[in-house]
Amino acid sequence: MSVERFEGKMFIFTAPSGAGKTTIVRHLLEKYDFLGFSISATTRAKRDYETDGKDYYFMSVETFKERVANGDFVEWEEVYHGQFYGKLKSEVERIWAAGKHLVFDIDVRGAQNLKKIYTNKCMSVFVRPPSVQVLIQRLIQRNTETAESLEKRLNKVKREMVFENTFDIVLVNDLLEISLKEAEHIISTFILGFAKKI
Repeated sequence: MSVERFEGKMFIFTAPSGAGKTTIVRHLLEKYDFLGFSISATTRAKRDYETDGKDYYFMSVETFKERVANGDFVEWEEVYHGQFYGKLKSEVERIWAAGKHLVFDIDVRGAQNLKKIYTNKCMSVFVRPPSVQVLIQRLIQRNTETAESLEKRLNKVKREMVFENTFDIVLVNDLLEISLKEAEHIISTFILGFAKKI
């Protein structure tokens, strides 16, 4: 009797900062035990409520660059000046080895890079805010940004919104309850279409 090799898939959720992709991804991870979250590496400062190895792998710029040189990343970007983010190959391997499908919560450029690499193995979803005004309000309400970092994020938002139609699906996050149901539908359709033995 032959043992069927697990064919891991991946879901890439991307969005401008504050559009709600992290909330959607957390919901999906709680609902489906066949999903595994790919933790990003970053050189940005750790926030008080974050845990190294759970929210991000926090690294110095020097360590990050060394790992890039060693070929440890499947993709990486300098998202802001001196601030690097990337996905480690070891994360992809760890989750697929556990027999789970990958979920990424990642910025727009990183998402485009991953889609190019994994093409048909992945479903890319652009989470769009109902409007830029709503997004600005969400970012302000977070109360985690300085005036300078908020301005940087808003400039990035304007650049990122242009790319929404380069992804497989655009999910407008207006009413969260509806957005969560739509995200569940995306997961079940892609998994059932490609990997029936869940």
